[in-house]
Amino acid sequence: MQIWVDADACPGVIKDMLFRVAERTMVRVTLVANRALRTPPSRYVKSMVVPQGFDVADREIVKLCVAGDLVITADIPLAAEVVAKGAVALNPRGELYTAANIGQALNMRNFMEELRSSGVETGGPPAFSQSDGRAFARELDRYMQKNKPAP
Repeated sequence: MQIWVDADACPGVIKDMLFRVAERTMVRVTLVANRALRTPPSRYVKSMVVPQGFDVADREIVKLCVAGDLVITADIPLAAEVVAKGAVALNPRGELYTAANIGQALNMRNFMEELRSSGVETGGPPAFSQSDGRAFARELDRYMQKNKPAP
């Protein structure tokens, strides 16, 4: 198992949690972004810089992830693509996307996109909060407990 992070918009507090999880579980965490990111010195944490452009990081994550990997992203279309490959996606607010629920999440996202494109003001997501961070930590811990790699 490997953890891939759609890192361009990932909150710093989430990255910090993932760095600690990488050390504790000895699972590789790879941040994928279109700019250089600071990472702690660790053999389990690395950063990958991709060229600038729309969805370039997303395409790289889809290309590299395999069944059993965990992808951290708030991007529902990316989550749908990695779930189709047998991976699981977790958004920074603690919602786990699997084959059982990604269709509903994608349908809701597409519906909201249609509303916005027809001129309906839907507002954006609320600011990332401490409770979001706690929800992410709980779900990440649950996932890692169920899927921890053999030593």
